[in-house]
Order: sequence, then C-alpha cells, then structure tokens
Amino acid sequence: MNKKDILTGIAIAGVAMGVGAYTRRNQRPSLTVAPKVNLKRYLGEWYEIARLPASFEKNCYGTKARYTLRKDGAIDVLNTCYKGSLDGKMVKAKGKAFVADKKTNAKLKVQFFWPFKGDYWILEVGTWYDYAIVGTPDRKNLWILSRRPRMRDRLLKELIAKAEAQGFDTSQLIFTEQPG
Repeated sequence: MNKKDILTGIAIAGVAMGVGAYTRRNQRPSLTVAPKVNLKRYLGEWYEIARLPASFEKNCYGTKARYTLRKDGAIDVLNTCYKGSLDGKMVKAKGKAFVADKKTNAKLKVQFFWPFKGDYWILEVGTWYDYAIVGTPDRKNLWILSRRPRMRDRLLKELIAKAEAQGFDTSQLIFTEQPG
C-alpha cells in the first residue's frame, strides 16, 4: 500500500466517522401523538399559552385559534393575534386543516397558502379537551393551548416537561400574553 492509498483510507474513515456522529446526534425518536383525537371535541376556540418562536407569529399577543368543521370533512382554521401589544391591530390568518392519519386523527396537515401544507400534530389533549400540546415532527414548532386564556402553573409545568421529554427545546418558549 502506498502513501496515497493510506491517506485516502484515513480520509474516507474520517468522513464516515463524522457522518456517523452527525447522524447519531440528529436522530430523535418519532414524536408520540395522542392515541385518539375526537375532532368534534377538538373544534372551537383555543388560546395560545406558550409557543416556540416562529416568524409567522413574531410580535403576536393574545393569540387564539378557532377550528370549525367544513361540510367536506376538512377543518377551517382562523388564527388571530394582536401585533405589537394587546392594544395593537388584530391580524387574521385563514387556513384549512386535513386529517393525515385517520387512525388517530392526531396528525393533521394545515394549509394557509396553496399549495403548501405544514404538519400539525396533536401530541396530547386533555381528557376534557381543556388543553392540548401541538407540535411538528422536526420539533421546530410547539404550541401549548388552552380553552381559557390562563392555565394553572402546575399543569403548564407538566405540559412543558412532556414537551421537553419529546425533544422540544422548551428553554426557548414564549409565554403568550392574553387579555384580562
């Protein structure tokens, strides 16, 4: 074996080790979603309690979402927030959601601009549909939602811990200011 073959072998081994380390570091278990979501119970108004930073929600206060069943089985989505402060201008985003996993109804695709659809996975929903944890499989988006503008601290801490256990960076959470 000559010097060139040895150096080539070392380079290939180095690349393989680097790829292996990168892959191990970036492998995460799949997100666990709610075992079964009753979409009719999920419909209605939800207050955003906390979220991970997202450009489309920059400077949003009093953020809410309303889900309404359509005749075709899809769900109309209306997101609202006040820009800059609770006294700011209300902005609205209308979209549609489609069930992507009929077995659980927990994996949805949401579309605000055709033809683009994004993941909206319901990770957990309260027994009485009073709270929900929603995220995306890449763990870049996370929302903690409630039927009321406020959530008990103990419950919020539990939900944050559950999101962290699923691999979300909860240190980046933004706690949404709600009116009242």
